[in-house]
Amino acid sequence: MTHPLYGSTAIAGVGLRQYKRGASPLPERSVLVDAILAACAEAGFDPADIDGFVSYGDDKNEPVRLMPELGIRELNWSAAVWGGGGGGIAGAFGIAASAILSGQAKAVVVFRALVEGSSGRLSAAVMAHHLNDHMLAAGVVSPAQVCAIRANRLFEHHGVPRDIVEDLVRASYHHGSRNPEAVAYGQTFDIEALRSSRLIAEPFRLFDCSRENDGAGALLLVSAEHARSLAKPPVYLLGCAQGTEAGWGDLLDNDREDLYATAGFRSVARNLYAQTGLSPADIDVVQLYENFDAQGVMSLIDHGFCSYESAAEVIRFDNLIADGGKLPVNTAGGNLAQGFIHGIGLAVEAVRQLRGESSNPVAGARTCLLAGGPGSPTVSSAIFGNIVP
Repeated sequence: MTHPLYGSTAIAGVGLRQYKRGASPLPERSVLVDAILAACAEAGFDPADIDGFVSYGDDKNEPVRLMPELGIRELNWSAAVWGGGGGGIAGAFGIAASAILSGQAKAVVVFRALVEGSSGRLSAAVMAHHLNDHMLAAGVVSPAQVCAIRANRLFEHHGVPRDIVEDLVRASYHHGSRNPEAVAYGQTFDIEALRSSRLIAEPFRLFDCSRENDGAGALLLVSAEHARSLAKPPVYLLGCAQGTEAGWGDLLDNDREDLYATAGFRSVARNLYAQTGLSPADIDVVQLYENFDAQGVMSLIDHGFCSYESAAEVIRFDNLIADGGKLPVNTAGGNLAQGFIHGIGLAVEAVRQLRGESSNPVAGARTCLLAGGPGSPTVSSAIFGNIVP
């Protein structure tokens, strides 16, 4: 039996606006409205006909406040994924699709906006969600420290080589250097810059960490039938899963030793592949949320692209790049090198890649996996396709 999500909705338009942190020319909601209008414009869709919104990660832009600026006639759906981290980014598409499939909305925008002069530092919001009293009492006061502990276990207990993360960083900057929208555009990245950069939380140095930018991203989701009548080739949502495996999460870190060096995706990945009938071998390109590079490695392991034992064979620079790699990852540069608006740029790149519009095209790509998180208490993943297999 085909899962209801399988190919029944599609992305019809995307918009992305990105600026250096502190350099946004407009307040946050205005930047978001601009991104939504861009998504509608490329789809040939009247923004007044938007009737739903979904976001994640404590976005502060309530849909009702977007209505007058977009001229929306009627709001029928508004929702968000719980939690302050990036784990909900893929899950937002599942919620949007549910609204469309249940007849509660016809055109839903999935969005995330972040202009820190308006909404405050993202790290402060994340800390409020994920750092409970027993962590604070032990001096763990930042997301970097939480993830650093897990990263050290990945390296020291599971034996994954420490230098494996360098290949992921190099691939991100390789792609970012070719992407005109990326902060790394036109730059040559020397791996010694990573090795010599200042420590943030051992083992993370500066370039092991995602950056924060001002900006907004918006993606217009409609029914598959509707999408086929609009201006851009549809990119179909083939499946989406979100959730938490028993024993995972910031309150349960010590409950199960086998989970401590994962990114929390194991049950989510199983559910996603079961929904779609696809496997890691069927995925042509991956857009991977990496708040820190080691968490990106854990995410690839959780999704079945490699194991702890085979990670060094798979996560290699020449294997991760769009120029002939077997597992191209973060083809716009990702959170490390494209820029970080809480990961929404990854979803935009998934669509552009499957349309053949990426700055780093993967030849013949038909499927793209989008992974939220990793390391958040709730995580999510989705698979998109430019056809319905």
